Amino acid sequence: MQVSLKKWVASGSPWVWLNAGAVAISVVLVLGLLGVIASRGLVHFWPSSLQEYQFADSHGSQMAVLGERVQREQVTAEQIRNAGLEVPEGVQILDRQLIKVGNRDMYGSDFRWVLERQLSDLNYPENAVAIERREWGNFYGYIVGVKEEGQVVAQQSETDNQLWSEVLDRTERATSIYKNIQRLESGTIGAVNYALEKLRLAERSLVLDGLDTPQNLAELQAEKVILEAEYARLETELMALYTPFKRDALMMVTADGQHKEINFSDIVRLYQPNSLSLWQKMQHYGMKLVEFVSDDPREANTEGGIFPAIFGTVLMVMIMSLIVTPFGVIAAVYLREYASQGFITRTIRIAVNNLAGVPSIVYGVFGLGFFVYFIGGNLDQLFYAPALPSPTFGTPGLLWASLTLALLTLPVVIVATEEGLSRIPRSVREGSLALGATKFETLMRVVIPMASPAMMTGVILAVARAAGEVAPLMLVGVVKLAPNLPLDMNAPFLHLERKFMHLGFHIYDVGFQSPNVEAARPLVYATALMLVVVIAVLNLTAIAIRNRLREKYRALDM
Repeated sequence: MQVSLKKWVASGSPWVWLNAGAVAISVVLVLGLLGVIASRGLVHFWPSSLQEYQFADSHGSQMAVLGERVQREQVTAEQIRNAGLEVPEGVQILDRQLIKVGNRDMYGSDFRWVLERQLSDLNYPENAVAIERREWGNFYGYIVGVKEEGQVVAQQSETDNQLWSEVLDRTERATSIYKNIQRLESGTIGAVNYALEKLRLAERSLVLDGLDTPQNLAELQAEKVILEAEYARLETELMALYTPFKRDALMMVTADGQHKEINFSDIVRLYQPNSLSLWQKMQHYGMKLVEFVSDDPREANTEGGIFPAIFGTVLMVMIMSLIVTPFGVIAAVYLREYASQGFITRTIRIAVNNLAGVPSIVYGVFGLGFFVYFIGGNLDQLFYAPALPSPTFGTPGLLWASLTLALLTLPVVIVATEEGLSRIPRSVREGSLALGATKFETLMRVVIPMASPAMMTGVILAVARAAGEVAPLMLVGVVKLAPNLPLDMNAPFLHLERKFMHLGFHIYDVGFQSPNVEAARPLVYATALMLVVVIAVLNLTAIAIRNRLREKYRALDM
Protein backbone atom coordinates (compact mmCIF):
# COMPACT_ATOMS: atom_id res chain seq x y z
CA MET A 1 0.00 0.00 0.00
CA GLN A 2 2.84 2.35 0.93
CA VAL A 3 4.72 1.48 -2.26
CA SER A 4 1.63 2.21 -4.38
CA LEU A 5 1.18 5.56 -2.64
CA LYS A 6 4.82 6.47 -3.30
CA LYS A 7 4.44 5.53 -6.98
CA TRP A 8 1.28 7.62 -7.19
CA VAL A 9 3.06 10.62 -5.66
CA ALA A 10 6.12 10.05 -7.86
CA SER A 11 3.95 9.96 -10.98
CA GLY A 12 2.91 13.57 -10.38
CA SER A 13 -0.81 12.84 -10.30
CA PRO A 14 -1.38 14.64 -6.94
CA TRP A 15 0.01 17.86 -8.39
CA VAL A 16 -2.17 17.49 -11.47
CA TRP A 17 -5.26 17.10 -9.28
CA LEU A 18 -4.12 19.95 -7.03
CA ASN A 19 -3.72 22.30 -10.01
CA ALA A 20 -7.03 21.18 -11.46
CA GLY A 21 -8.74 21.82 -8.13
CA ALA A 22 -7.16 25.28 -7.83
CA VAL A 23 -8.28 26.16 -11.35
CA ALA A 24 -11.80 24.88 -10.65
CA ILE A 25 -12.02 26.92 -7.43
CA SER A 26 -10.78 30.01 -9.26
CA VAL A 27 -13.35 29.56 -12.02
CA VAL A 28 -16.14 29.11 -9.48
CA LEU A 29 -15.04 32.23 -7.59
CA VAL A 30 -14.86 34.31 -10.77
CA LEU A 31 -18.25 33.08 -11.99
CA GLY A 32 -19.70 33.69 -8.53
CA LEU A 33 -18.36 37.24 -8.49
CA LEU A 34 -19.77 37.92 -11.95
CA GLY A 35 -23.08 36.43 -10.84
CA VAL A 36 -23.27 38.76 -7.83
CA ILE A 37 -22.37 41.79 -9.97
CA ALA A 38 -24.89 40.86 -12.66
CA SER A 39 -27.72 40.05 -10.26
CA ARG A 40 -27.32 43.28 -8.30
CA GLY A 41 -26.74 45.48 -11.33
CA LEU A 42 -29.14 44.19 -13.97
CA VAL A 43 -32.12 43.95 -11.63
CA HIS A 44 -32.01 47.75 -11.34
CA PHE A 45 -33.53 48.13 -14.81
CA TRP A 46 -36.58 45.94 -14.13
CA PRO A 47 -39.79 47.99 -13.60
CA SER A 48 -40.55 47.22 -9.93
CA SER A 49 -44.13 47.35 -8.68
CA LEU A 50 -45.24 50.42 -6.75
CA GLN A 51 -46.50 49.59 -3.27
CA GLU A 52 -48.73 51.89 -1.22
CA TYR A 53 -48.73 51.63 2.58
CA GLN A 54 -50.24 53.38 5.51
CA PHE A 55 -47.31 54.55 7.61
CA ALA A 56 -47.65 55.29 11.34
CA ASP A 57 -44.86 57.49 12.68
CA SER A 58 -43.61 57.59 16.28
CA HIS A 59 -46.29 60.16 17.19
CA GLY A 60 -49.11 57.92 15.99
CA SER A 61 -50.11 60.00 12.96
CA GLN A 62 -50.95 58.16 9.74
CA MET A 63 -49.74 58.99 6.25
CA ALA A 64 -49.69 57.19 2.91
CA VAL A 65 -46.39 56.10 1.39
CA LEU A 66 -45.97 55.10 -2.27
CA GLY A 67 -42.76 53.65 -3.63
CA GLU A 68 -40.61 50.66 -4.58
CA ARG A 69 -39.33 48.21 -1.99
CA VAL A 70 -35.58 48.06 -2.51
CA GLN A 71 -34.24 46.10 0.44
CA ARG A 72 -35.43 44.24 3.53
CA GLU A 73 -33.26 43.51 6.56
CA GLN A 74 -33.33 42.79 10.27
CA VAL A 75 -31.99 45.23 12.87
CA THR A 76 -31.62 45.11 16.63
CA ALA A 77 -33.80 47.10 19.00
CA GLU A 78 -30.72 48.95 20.22
CA GLN A 79 -30.04 50.31 16.74
CA ILE A 80 -33.59 51.59 16.50
CA ARG A 81 -33.42 53.23 19.91
CA ASN A 82 -30.14 54.92 18.97
CA ALA A 83 -31.96 56.39 15.97
CA GLY A 84 -34.44 58.04 18.38
CA LEU A 85 -37.40 55.69 17.80
CA GLU A 86 -39.39 53.85 20.45
CA VAL A 87 -39.36 50.06 20.61
CA PRO A 88 -41.75 47.98 22.75
CA GLU A 89 -40.19 46.19 25.70
CA GLY A 90 -39.17 42.60 25.09
CA VAL A 91 -38.59 43.11 21.34
CA GLN A 92 -35.01 42.36 20.33
CA ILE A 93 -35.12 42.02 16.54
CA LEU A 94 -37.19 44.10 14.11
CA ASP A 95 -37.66 43.98 10.34
CA ARG A 96 -37.28 47.12 8.30
CA GLN A 97 -37.56 48.02 4.63
CA LEU A 98 -35.73 50.45 2.40
CA ILE A 99 -38.37 52.08 0.21
CA LYS A 100 -37.58 54.24 -2.80
CA VAL A 101 -40.22 56.97 -2.41
CA GLY A 102 -38.75 59.25 -5.11
CA ASN A 103 -39.97 62.86 -5.16
CA ARG A 104 -36.61 64.17 -3.97
CA ASP A 105 -37.58 67.78 -4.63
CA MET A 106 -40.49 67.38 -2.18
CA TYR A 107 -39.17 64.96 0.46
CA GLY A 108 -35.47 65.82 0.34
CA SER A 109 -34.43 62.20 -0.23
CA ASP A 110 -35.30 59.39 -2.64
CA PHE A 111 -35.10 56.62 -0.05
CA ARG A 112 -36.60 56.02 3.35
CA TRP A 113 -36.00 53.32 5.96
CA VAL A 114 -39.23 52.25 7.70
CA LEU A 115 -39.99 49.54 10.25
CA GLU A 116 -42.43 46.93 9.03
CA ARG A 117 -44.40 47.26 12.26
CA GLN A 118 -45.15 50.85 11.20
CA LEU A 119 -46.66 49.76 7.86
CA SER A 120 -50.19 48.55 7.19
CA ASP A 121 -52.81 48.30 4.43
CA LEU A 122 -50.43 47.23 1.68
CA ASN A 123 -51.89 47.53 -1.84
CA TYR A 124 -50.71 47.87 -5.46
CA PRO A 125 -52.74 50.68 -7.14
CA GLU A 126 -52.90 50.17 -10.90
CA ASN A 127 -53.13 53.90 -11.62
CA ALA A 128 -49.92 54.71 -9.72
CA VAL A 129 -47.43 56.35 -12.08
CA ALA A 130 -43.62 56.27 -12.07
CA ILE A 131 -42.02 59.21 -13.87
CA GLU A 132 -38.32 59.30 -14.79
CA ARG A 133 -37.25 62.94 -14.84
CA ARG A 134 -34.21 64.70 -16.25
CA GLU A 135 -33.66 66.28 -12.84
CA TRP A 136 -34.58 65.36 -9.25
CA GLY A 137 -34.84 61.62 -9.94
CA ASN A 138 -38.07 59.63 -10.12
CA PHE A 139 -41.50 60.91 -9.17
CA TYR A 140 -44.18 58.57 -7.85
CA GLY A 141 -47.81 59.62 -7.64
CA TYR A 142 -51.16 59.82 -9.42
CA ILE A 143 -52.17 61.85 -12.48
CA VAL A 144 -54.70 64.60 -11.81
CA GLY A 145 -54.77 66.38 -15.16
CA VAL A 146 -52.90 68.05 -18.00
CA LYS A 147 -52.23 71.76 -18.52
CA GLU A 148 -51.47 73.55 -21.77
CA GLU A 149 -50.10 77.09 -21.48
CA GLY A 150 -51.39 77.24 -17.92
CA GLN A 151 -54.91 76.09 -18.79
CA VAL A 152 -56.32 72.70 -17.77
CA VAL A 153 -57.14 70.70 -20.91
CA ALA A 154 -57.64 67.22 -19.40
CA GLN A 155 -58.68 66.14 -15.94
CA GLN A 156 -59.09 63.02 -13.88
CA SER A 157 -62.86 63.21 -14.30
CA GLU A 158 -62.39 61.81 -17.79
CA THR A 159 -62.06 58.08 -18.27
CA ASP A 160 -58.66 56.72 -17.33
CA ASN A 161 -57.87 55.53 -20.85
CA GLN A 162 -58.52 58.95 -22.38
CA LEU A 163 -56.42 60.76 -19.81
CA TRP A 164 -53.59 58.24 -20.02
CA SER A 165 -53.60 58.37 -23.84
CA GLU A 166 -53.44 62.18 -23.69
CA VAL A 167 -50.47 62.00 -21.32
CA LEU A 168 -48.63 59.48 -23.49
CA ASP A 169 -49.19 61.55 -26.65
CA ARG A 170 -47.85 64.72 -25.06
CA THR A 171 -44.90 62.86 -23.58
CA GLU A 172 -43.99 61.43 -26.98
CA ARG A 173 -44.30 64.89 -28.53
CA ALA A 174 -42.05 66.46 -25.88
CA THR A 175 -39.48 63.66 -26.31
CA SER A 176 -39.41 64.23 -30.07
CA ILE A 177 -38.84 67.96 -29.60
CA TYR A 178 -36.11 67.25 -27.03
CA LYS A 179 -34.25 65.05 -29.54
CA ASN A 180 -34.42 67.83 -32.14
CA ILE A 181 -33.10 70.32 -29.59
CA GLN A 182 -30.21 68.00 -28.71
CA ARG A 183 -29.44 67.49 -32.40
CA LEU A 184 -29.27 71.26 -32.93
CA GLU A 185 -27.34 72.11 -29.75
CA SER A 186 -24.74 69.37 -29.81
CA GLY A 187 -24.63 68.86 -33.58
CA THR A 188 -25.25 71.78 -35.91
CA ILE A 189 -24.82 74.65 -33.45
CA GLY A 190 -21.81 72.90 -31.91
CA ALA A 191 -20.17 72.68 -35.35
CA VAL A 192 -20.79 76.40 -35.99
CA ASN A 193 -19.31 77.31 -32.59
CA TYR A 194 -16.30 75.13 -33.33
CA ALA A 195 -15.78 76.91 -36.68
CA LEU A 196 -16.13 80.34 -35.03
CA GLU A 197 -13.51 79.40 -32.46
CA LYS A 198 -11.17 78.30 -35.25
CA LEU A 199 -11.63 81.70 -36.92
CA ARG A 200 -10.91 83.48 -33.65
CA LEU A 201 -7.66 81.55 -33.24
CA ALA A 202 -6.72 82.17 -36.87
CA GLU A 203 -7.24 85.92 -36.39
CA ARG A 204 -5.15 85.93 -33.22
CA SER A 205 -2.43 83.96 -35.04
CA LEU A 206 -2.29 86.63 -37.73
CA VAL A 207 -1.93 89.30 -35.06
CA LEU A 208 0.90 87.42 -33.30
CA ASP A 209 2.73 86.82 -36.62
CA GLY A 210 2.32 90.44 -37.74
CA LEU A 211 0.24 89.38 -40.76
CA ASP A 212 -2.96 91.10 -39.70
CA THR A 213 -3.27 93.05 -42.93
CA PRO A 214 -6.68 94.44 -43.90
CA GLN A 215 -6.91 91.93 -46.73
CA ASN A 216 -6.24 88.91 -44.49
CA LEU A 217 -8.57 90.17 -41.79
CA ALA A 218 -11.27 90.90 -44.37
CA GLU A 219 -11.22 87.28 -45.55
CA LEU A 220 -11.64 86.03 -41.99
CA GLN A 221 -14.34 88.61 -41.32
CA ALA A 222 -16.29 87.46 -44.39
CA GLU A 223 -16.25 83.87 -43.15
CA LYS A 224 -17.21 85.04 -39.68
CA VAL A 225 -20.23 86.97 -41.01
CA ILE A 226 -21.46 83.86 -42.83
CA LEU A 227 -21.05 81.71 -39.72
CA GLU A 228 -22.73 84.27 -37.46
CA ALA A 229 -25.68 84.47 -39.83
CA GLU A 230 -25.94 80.67 -39.75
CA TYR A 231 -25.71 80.74 -35.96
CA ALA A 232 -28.51 83.32 -35.74
CA ARG A 233 -30.70 81.21 -38.00
CA LEU A 234 -30.09 78.09 -35.92
CA GLU A 235 -30.70 80.01 -32.70
CA THR A 236 -34.06 81.19 -34.04
CA GLU A 237 -34.91 77.61 -34.97
CA LEU A 238 -33.87 76.51 -31.49
CA MET A 239 -36.05 79.11 -29.78
CA ALA A 240 -38.98 78.02 -31.96
CA LEU A 241 -38.53 74.51 -30.55
CA TYR A 242 -38.22 75.65 -26.94
CA THR A 243 -41.53 77.52 -26.98
CA PRO A 244 -43.78 74.45 -27.50
CA PHE A 245 -41.31 72.29 -25.55
CA LYS A 246 -42.07 74.15 -22.30
CA ARG A 247 -45.79 74.54 -23.03
CA ASP A 248 -47.41 71.48 -21.45
CA ALA A 249 -47.40 70.40 -17.80
CA LEU A 250 -48.61 67.29 -16.01
CA MET A 251 -50.65 67.74 -12.82
CA MET A 252 -49.73 65.13 -10.21
CA VAL A 253 -50.65 64.32 -6.63
CA THR A 254 -48.54 62.25 -4.25
CA ALA A 255 -49.85 59.46 -2.03
CA ASP A 256 -49.85 61.83 0.96
CA GLY A 257 -51.91 64.46 -0.89
CA GLN A 258 -49.25 66.95 -2.05
CA HIS A 259 -49.76 68.46 -5.51
CA LYS A 260 -47.01 68.92 -8.07
CA GLU A 261 -46.83 70.15 -11.66
CA ILE A 262 -44.20 68.53 -13.87
CA ASN A 263 -43.36 69.94 -17.30
CA PHE A 264 -43.43 67.33 -20.03
CA SER A 265 -40.04 68.71 -21.07
CA ASP A 266 -38.61 67.30 -17.82
CA ILE A 267 -39.97 63.78 -18.40
CA VAL A 268 -37.73 61.07 -19.81
CA ARG A 269 -40.25 58.25 -19.47
CA LEU A 270 -43.44 57.55 -17.54
CA TYR A 271 -45.33 54.31 -17.02
CA GLN A 272 -47.76 52.53 -14.72
CA PRO A 273 -45.69 49.58 -13.42
CA ASN A 274 -48.58 47.86 -11.61
CA SER A 275 -50.62 47.59 -14.81
CA LEU A 276 -47.80 46.34 -17.06
CA SER A 277 -47.96 42.81 -18.40
CA LEU A 278 -44.92 40.54 -18.32
CA TRP A 279 -44.21 41.26 -22.00
CA GLN A 280 -44.49 45.01 -21.43
CA LYS A 281 -42.10 44.77 -18.49
CA MET A 282 -39.63 42.88 -20.65
CA GLN A 283 -39.88 45.59 -23.32
CA HIS A 284 -39.32 48.26 -20.68
CA TYR A 285 -36.33 46.32 -19.36
CA GLY A 286 -34.83 46.13 -22.85
CA MET A 287 -35.31 49.87 -23.41
CA LYS A 288 -33.60 50.64 -20.11
CA LEU A 289 -30.64 48.42 -20.99
CA VAL A 290 -30.30 50.09 -24.40
CA GLU A 291 -30.50 53.50 -22.73
CA PHE A 292 -27.83 52.46 -20.23
CA VAL A 293 -25.28 51.63 -22.93
CA SER A 294 -26.23 54.32 -25.47
CA ASP A 295 -27.19 57.51 -23.57
CA ASP A 296 -25.28 60.18 -21.71
CA PRO A 297 -25.31 60.22 -17.89
CA ARG A 298 -27.40 62.66 -15.90
CA GLU A 299 -28.21 63.42 -12.27
CA ALA A 300 -24.54 63.40 -11.17
CA ASN A 301 -24.02 60.12 -13.07
CA THR A 302 -26.69 58.30 -11.01
CA GLU A 303 -29.19 58.20 -13.89
CA GLY A 304 -29.06 57.80 -17.65
CA GLY A 305 -26.41 55.90 -19.55
CA ILE A 306 -22.66 55.38 -19.70
CA PHE A 307 -21.99 55.59 -23.45
CA PRO A 308 -19.30 58.32 -23.17
CA ALA A 309 -17.45 56.17 -20.62
CA ILE A 310 -17.63 53.08 -22.86
CA PHE A 311 -16.52 55.09 -25.87
CA GLY A 312 -13.65 56.71 -23.99
CA THR A 313 -12.43 53.40 -22.56
CA VAL A 314 -12.39 51.61 -25.91
CA LEU A 315 -10.83 54.55 -27.79
CA MET A 316 -8.10 55.00 -25.19
CA VAL A 317 -7.24 51.29 -25.20
CA MET A 318 -7.07 51.23 -29.01
CA ILE A 319 -4.75 54.26 -29.15
CA MET A 320 -2.64 52.81 -26.34
CA SER A 321 -2.32 49.52 -28.23
CA LEU A 322 -1.24 51.32 -31.42
CA ILE A 323 1.46 53.11 -29.45
CA VAL A 324 2.77 50.32 -27.21
CA THR A 325 2.88 47.52 -29.80
CA PRO A 326 5.52 48.93 -32.20
CA PHE A 327 7.68 50.31 -29.37
CA GLY A 328 7.48 47.06 -27.41
CA VAL A 329 8.25 44.92 -30.46
CA ILE A 330 11.17 47.12 -31.57
CA ALA A 331 12.67 47.08 -28.07
CA ALA A 332 12.31 43.29 -27.78
CA VAL A 333 13.79 42.69 -31.25
CA TYR A 334 16.78 44.87 -30.43
CA LEU A 335 17.39 43.18 -27.07
CA ARG A 336 17.07 39.67 -28.51
CA GLU A 337 18.47 39.95 -32.04
CA TYR A 338 20.91 42.89 -32.15
CA ALA A 339 22.20 43.80 -28.69
CA SER A 340 25.29 41.99 -27.44
CA GLN A 341 24.27 39.79 -24.52
CA GLY A 342 26.46 41.39 -21.88
CA PHE A 343 26.15 43.26 -18.61
CA ILE A 344 24.31 46.26 -20.06
CA THR A 345 21.70 44.09 -21.79
CA ARG A 346 21.12 42.07 -18.62
CA THR A 347 20.74 45.31 -16.66
CA ILE A 348 18.19 46.59 -19.16
CA ARG A 349 16.17 43.36 -18.86
CA ILE A 350 16.21 43.62 -15.07
CA ALA A 351 15.03 47.24 -15.32
CA VAL A 352 12.22 46.26 -17.71
CA ASN A 353 11.06 43.51 -15.35
CA ASN A 354 11.18 45.90 -12.40
CA LEU A 355 9.16 48.50 -14.29
CA ALA A 356 6.31 46.00 -14.48
CA GLY A 357 6.05 46.13 -10.68
CA VAL A 358 6.04 49.93 -10.28
CA PRO A 359 2.70 51.20 -8.84
CA SER A 360 0.50 52.67 -11.53
CA ILE A 361 0.06 55.99 -9.71
CA VAL A 362 3.80 56.61 -10.17
CA TYR A 363 3.28 56.39 -13.93
CA GLY A 364 0.43 58.87 -13.54
CA VAL A 365 2.66 61.36 -11.74
CA PHE A 366 5.36 60.91 -14.38
CA GLY A 367 2.81 61.36 -17.19
CA LEU A 368 1.48 64.54 -15.58
CA GLY A 369 4.94 66.04 -15.12
CA PHE A 370 6.64 64.91 -18.35
CA PHE A 371 3.91 64.45 -20.95
CA VAL A 372 1.40 67.09 -19.84
CA TYR A 373 3.47 69.90 -18.34
CA PHE A 374 6.76 69.50 -20.22
CA ILE A 375 5.89 68.16 -23.68
CA GLY A 376 2.33 69.52 -23.80
CA GLY A 377 3.38 72.93 -22.47
CA ASN A 378 6.14 73.22 -25.08
CA LEU A 379 3.78 72.12 -27.86
CA ASP A 380 1.38 74.88 -26.83
CA GLN A 381 4.20 77.44 -26.96
CA LEU A 382 5.35 76.27 -30.39
CA PHE A 383 2.13 75.46 -32.26
CA TYR A 384 -0.85 76.71 -30.24
CA ALA A 385 0.31 80.15 -29.07
CA PRO A 386 -2.91 81.86 -30.30
CA ALA A 387 -4.94 79.79 -27.82
CA LEU A 388 -2.80 80.71 -24.82
CA PRO A 389 -3.22 81.19 -21.89
CA SER A 390 -5.86 78.49 -22.38
CA PRO A 391 -3.86 75.27 -22.83
CA THR A 392 -4.44 72.89 -25.72
CA PHE A 393 -2.03 70.03 -25.11
CA GLY A 394 -0.61 71.44 -21.89
CA THR A 395 -3.50 69.95 -19.97
CA PRO A 396 -4.55 66.33 -19.31
CA GLY A 397 -6.15 64.69 -22.31
CA LEU A 398 -6.67 61.53 -24.34
CA LEU A 399 -3.20 61.51 -25.92
CA TRP A 400 -1.34 61.81 -22.62
CA ALA A 401 -3.54 59.18 -20.97
CA SER A 402 -2.82 56.76 -23.85
CA LEU A 403 0.91 57.47 -23.70
CA THR A 404 1.01 57.01 -19.93
CA LEU A 405 -0.72 53.65 -20.12
CA ALA A 406 1.46 52.65 -23.06
CA LEU A 407 4.48 53.32 -20.86
CA LEU A 408 2.85 51.37 -18.03
CA THR A 409 2.19 48.29 -20.20
CA LEU A 410 5.39 48.47 -22.27
CA PRO A 411 7.31 45.97 -20.06
CA VAL A 412 4.57 43.36 -20.56
CA VAL A 413 4.81 43.61 -24.36
CA ILE A 414 8.62 43.54 -24.31
CA VAL A 415 8.81 40.44 -22.13
CA ALA A 416 6.14 38.54 -24.08
CA THR A 417 7.74 39.41 -27.43
CA GLU A 418 11.20 38.36 -26.22
CA GLU A 419 9.78 35.03 -25.08
CA GLY A 420 8.26 34.52 -28.51
CA LEU A 421 11.49 35.39 -30.29
CA SER A 422 13.49 33.05 -28.07
CA ARG A 423 11.25 30.12 -29.09
CA ILE A 424 12.05 30.52 -32.80
CA PRO A 425 14.60 27.76 -33.67
CA ARG A 426 18.03 29.00 -34.70
CA SER A 427 17.85 26.70 -37.72
CA VAL A 428 15.04 28.82 -39.16
CA ARG A 429 17.21 31.94 -39.06
CA GLU A 430 20.20 30.11 -40.50
CA GLY A 431 18.10 28.60 -43.28
CA SER A 432 16.82 32.02 -44.29
CA LEU A 433 20.31 33.48 -44.26
CA ALA A 434 21.62 30.52 -46.28
CA LEU A 435 19.07 31.25 -48.99
CA GLY A 436 20.51 34.74 -49.42
CA ALA A 437 18.21 36.81 -47.22
CA THR A 438 19.68 39.61 -45.15
CA LYS A 439 19.29 39.69 -41.38
CA PHE A 440 16.66 42.41 -41.67
CA GLU A 441 14.70 40.43 -44.28
CA THR A 442 14.92 37.34 -42.09
CA LEU A 443 13.50 39.26 -39.17
CA MET A 444 10.70 40.92 -41.12
CA ARG A 445 9.60 37.94 -43.23
CA VAL A 446 10.34 34.93 -41.02
CA VAL A 447 11.14 35.59 -37.37
CA ILE A 448 8.66 38.34 -36.50
CA PRO A 449 5.70 36.68 -38.28
CA MET A 450 6.42 33.43 -36.41
CA ALA A 451 6.67 35.34 -33.12
CA SER A 452 3.50 37.37 -33.78
CA PRO A 453 1.27 35.10 -31.61
CA ALA A 454 3.54 35.86 -28.63
CA MET A 455 3.38 39.55 -29.47
CA MET A 456 -0.41 39.35 -29.46
CA THR A 457 -0.23 37.67 -26.07
CA GLY A 458 1.66 40.70 -24.79
CA VAL A 459 -0.93 43.02 -26.33
CA ILE A 460 -3.74 41.02 -24.70
CA LEU A 461 -2.11 41.36 -21.29
CA ALA A 462 -1.53 45.07 -21.93
CA VAL A 463 -5.15 45.64 -22.93
CA ALA A 464 -6.45 43.76 -19.89
CA ARG A 465 -4.37 45.89 -17.55
CA ALA A 466 -4.85 49.24 -19.28
CA ALA A 467 -8.64 48.94 -19.54
CA GLY A 468 -8.98 48.52 -15.80
CA GLU A 469 -6.48 51.15 -14.62
CA VAL A 470 -7.90 54.20 -12.88
CA ALA A 471 -5.25 55.83 -10.65
CA PRO A 472 -2.94 57.22 -13.41
CA LEU A 473 -5.89 58.33 -15.52
CA MET A 474 -7.15 60.59 -12.74
CA LEU A 475 -3.99 62.67 -13.28
CA VAL A 476 -3.62 62.60 -17.07
CA GLY A 477 -7.00 62.94 -18.74
CA VAL A 478 -10.10 61.30 -17.29
CA VAL A 479 -12.97 63.44 -15.98
CA LYS A 480 -16.31 62.95 -14.25
CA LEU A 481 -18.32 64.26 -17.21
CA ALA A 482 -16.94 65.11 -20.66
CA PRO A 483 -19.05 67.61 -22.63
CA ASN A 484 -17.80 66.33 -25.99
CA LEU A 485 -16.55 62.99 -27.26
CA PRO A 486 -12.92 62.87 -28.46
CA LEU A 487 -14.17 61.70 -31.86
CA ASP A 488 -16.70 63.76 -33.82
CA MET A 489 -17.43 65.21 -37.27
CA ASN A 490 -15.37 68.37 -36.77
CA ALA A 491 -11.90 68.35 -38.37
CA PRO A 492 -9.47 66.86 -37.45
CA PHE A 493 -12.18 64.45 -36.23
CA LEU A 494 -9.98 62.75 -33.60
CA HIS A 495 -9.29 65.32 -30.87
CA LEU A 496 -6.42 63.90 -28.85
CA GLU A 497 -6.28 66.97 -26.61
CA ARG A 498 -9.77 66.47 -25.18
CA LYS A 499 -10.54 64.96 -21.82
CA PHE A 500 -12.64 61.81 -21.76
CA MET A 501 -14.69 59.54 -19.55
CA HIS A 502 -13.60 56.05 -18.47
CA LEU A 503 -15.58 53.15 -17.06
CA GLY A 504 -13.15 52.54 -14.20
CA PHE A 505 -13.22 56.15 -13.05
CA HIS A 506 -17.00 56.22 -13.57
CA ILE A 507 -17.32 53.33 -11.09
CA TYR A 508 -15.15 55.19 -8.59
CA ASP A 509 -17.07 58.44 -9.04
CA VAL A 510 -20.54 56.88 -8.78
CA GLY A 511 -19.60 54.61 -5.90
CA PHE A 512 -17.63 57.01 -3.72
CA GLN A 513 -18.37 60.57 -4.84
CA SER A 514 -22.12 60.38 -5.45
CA PRO A 515 -24.38 62.48 -3.19
CA ASN A 516 -27.11 59.83 -3.56
CA VAL A 517 -25.52 56.60 -2.32
CA GLU A 518 -28.59 54.35 -2.47
CA ALA A 519 -29.43 55.38 -6.03
CA ALA A 520 -25.80 54.93 -7.12
CA ARG A 521 -25.26 51.44 -5.65
CA PRO A 522 -26.97 49.38 -8.42
CA LEU A 523 -25.30 51.50 -11.10
CA VAL A 524 -21.89 50.67 -9.61
CA TYR A 525 -22.60 46.96 -10.15
CA ALA A 526 -24.04 47.53 -13.63
CA THR A 527 -21.07 49.67 -14.70
CA ALA A 528 -18.61 47.14 -13.25
CA LEU A 529 -20.31 44.42 -15.28
CA MET A 530 -20.06 46.57 -18.40
CA LEU A 531 -16.34 47.13 -17.76
CA VAL A 532 -15.82 43.37 -17.51
CA VAL A 533 -17.76 42.90 -20.75
CA VAL A 534 -15.71 45.56 -22.56
CA ILE A 535 -12.42 44.03 -21.38
CA ALA A 536 -13.65 40.56 -22.37
CA VAL A 537 -14.64 41.76 -25.86
CA LEU A 538 -11.28 43.49 -26.38
CA ASN A 539 -9.38 40.43 -25.15
CA LEU A 540 -11.44 37.99 -27.21
CA THR A 541 -10.81 40.09 -30.31
CA ALA A 542 -7.06 40.02 -29.67
CA ILE A 543 -7.18 36.29 -28.89
CA ALA A 544 -8.99 35.61 -32.19
CA ILE A 545 -6.28 37.53 -34.06
CA ARG A 546 -3.57 35.63 -32.18
CA ASN A 547 -5.13 32.25 -32.95
CA ARG A 548 -5.42 33.15 -36.62
CA LEU A 549 -1.74 34.12 -36.72
CA ARG A 550 -0.79 30.95 -34.88
CA GLU A 551 -2.61 28.78 -37.43
CA LYS A 552 -1.08 30.76 -40.30
CA TYR A 553 2.49 30.21 -39.15
CA ARG A 554 2.10 26.75 -37.62
CA ALA A 555 3.73 25.11 -40.63
CA LEU A 556 6.82 27.31 -40.32
CA ASP A 557 7.06 26.50 -36.62
CA MET A 558 7.17 22.80 -37.41
